[in-house]
Amino acid sequence: MTNQTRFDGVFTALVTPFKTDGTIDWAAYDRLLDRQLEAGIRGLVPVGTTGEAATLTPEEQLTLIAHTVKRAKGLAYVLAGTGTNVTSSSVAASRRAEDAGADGVLLITPYYNKPSQEGLIAHFSAVADAVGCDIMLYSVPGRAGVSITSQTAAALAQAKSNIVAIKEAGGDPARVTALRASAGPGFVVHCGDDGLALPFYALGARGLTSVLSNWRPAECVALYRAWSEGRLEDALSLHEQLVPLAEAMFIESSPAPVKHMLAQEGMMEEILRLPLVPVSAQGATTLGRLSANAVR
Repeated sequence: MTNQTRFDGVFTALVTPFKTDGTIDWAAYDRLLDRQLEAGIRGLVPVGTTGEAATLTPEEQLTLIAHTVKRAKGLAYVLAGTGTNVTSSSVAASRRAEDAGADGVLLITPYYNKPSQEGLIAHFSAVADAVGCDIMLYSVPGRAGVSITSQTAAALAQAKSNIVAIKEAGGDPARVTALRASAGPGFVVHCGDDGLALPFYALGARGLTSVLSNWRPAECVALYRAWSEGRLEDALSLHEQLVPLAEAMFIESSPAPVKHMLAQEGMMEEILRLPLVPVSAQGATTLGRLSANAVR
């Protein structure tokens, strides 16, 4: 299977449900996974930013990855979040994820450290040398404070055969063109911003790694399918309906808004680990108003 075909479609950056005692709510997690698979989601991304990975212990992270692999049963690609701001920790987490059966790993740029591009190359190369599975880079300057330049992505893709994709979450569709020009069309670009999925697809992105699809997986899949099948008016209509919902997922720190919406549907408790907290009363009112007009 080529890079393009295995990364084509919508991947869900999974939330991690918690019980009132702070432990992982496995029953809720299974409900979430079942909803994704039934909707036709192509990839599952446990232990990423949306999964509150920074607050999970290494043991919890590994258990979530292994559980996701088992539940997917070949029905979806499993892309495990293993990136940290410590290279040795990223290497160890990536090895554990590969051993647990993950198809690939998602590596965020080291946050807080703000490494140079040379530092990013050394960091990602160290992980690539340690594992044989796919690696998707993750550029999200709004959270990490540093972006992966198109030249750096190209250098990594050329030097390391298992660095095959990038999740681009910098809010700029023009990055797709720059990345394809530098790294070549065989290097997969995933959109990392739900509201920009359609323009990213139009410029050559192969898929979307989504927060919104936790709550509205079928609609996110429908947009991708409409685009890929050439039903452009349908795709535009869905895009226009989904953009307000996508924007609402970030009215307060993610994943608080999407967890609120899932809790409203009885999917899980509205519990986050500190320092994140549930949405405010004002945020809940805004989300409720949007939900009433949501596409179904």
